Amino acid sequence: MKKSLCLAALLLATNSYAENTKNEWQNTTISEATIAKIQAAKYEYKKCVSDEMQKPVYSSQESRAATETIIKQCEPVLTKMRDVYLAEKVPEVIADRHLKQMRLQTTRDALQNMMYAEAARASSQSK
Repeated sequence: MKKSLCLAALLLATNSYAENTKNEWQNTTISEATIAKIQAAKYEYKKCVSDEMQKPVYSSQESRAATETIIKQCEPVLTKMRDVYLAEKVPEVIADRHLKQMRLQTTRDALQNMMYAEAARASSQSK
């Protein structure tokens, strides 16, 4: 009984491992031109966020709400980078993971800057 149970568990483990390897991206090379396109799209995204943060309309808003609006305004720029990834045959899961990581880091940085600006305005008004 124990041998058949162990054999069944081994077969199930092998099948699940085979499924996981199908979804993984096999190591390929991305051309220098593609890397340049991705870096250009990343620069455009960060530039969009920076330009949006400079607009005076956000200075009157609470920093979290302003940051959320800014990130939503610049979301279409990220679709360009996703298109570059998909054109290079990078699996959607990996492309989306990288874009999510970049979006989260940019959101953190923007929120921190907006909070600093809000604190600076509050301290100058209290004096």
